[in-house]
Amino acid sequence: MSTVSVPLTPKLEEAVINLVKSGLGANKADIIRKAITSFAEEQAVQAVLRSEQEAREGKVLKGDLRKLVKRMVI
Repeated sequence: MSTVSVPLTPKLEEAVINLVKSGLGANKADIIRKAITSFAEEQAVQAVLRSEQEAREGKVLKGDLRKLVKRMVI
């Protein structure tokens, strides 16, 4: 496991401390790990939603993958 040092504004540090005090994490590092995990999950959800929107708009590739690749190669 690697360690990353990230400067926090006083407001963010206070928020992290309050989250620990409220029991949402064991310590500050745990809160930060949970925040990063939550952010990554949200980005994955957004990617799926964008893909679904593109599919609704007809922006999808259909057909034989080999033929599609040949059409895409310059």
